[in-house]
Amino acid sequence: MKNTLQFGEHVEGYDIPVLNEREIRAAAGILFLVIFTAYLLIILNGDFVLAKYAITLFFTDFLIRIFVSPKYAPALIIGRLIVRNQAPEYVGARQKRFAWIIGLILSLTMLIFMVIVNSFSPITGIVCLLCMIFLFFDLLSGSVWPVKYMLWFIKKEFSIAPVKSVR
Repeated sequence: MKNTLQFGEHVEGYDIPVLNEREIRAAAGILFLVIFTAYLLIILNGDFVLAKYAITLFFTDFLIRIFVSPKYAPALIIGRLIVRNQAPEYVGARQKRFAWIIGLILSLTMLIFMVIVNSFSPITGIVCLLCMIFLFFDLLSGSVWPVKYMLWFIKKEFSIAPVKSVR
């Protein structure tokens, strides 16, 4: 029986579970557009409504990505629809999960401060900017630079990029 709640796909020819990098970049672009628009509304109009919805969306999306399966996350579903006619580019699932855990922590911080407590401070501004920077670099290069340092936290050796095995 096929496991529907697995993290990453087992694609023939790859030695580790992988995810489609193109749909992840498309989802990062969607999320970046939403959070950038919300940030501009805060700066220009002092309107926090879109930001509160965006933070809730981010948190829910990251929860689904990490604890259920990336194939059920709303932003990734939309990203998958956008890039459905393109050939997939695969990336290792483990490092994306690490990056998404960072996103979950950032969105949880924002959810607590801005949505639940209803406060705005330099901490929320810095966390929001940090999240936008991560999304921007993920959108451009597909590389989230904290992933390069994940070996500090995880002592086990693993492949950073999927290696296509030759048969």
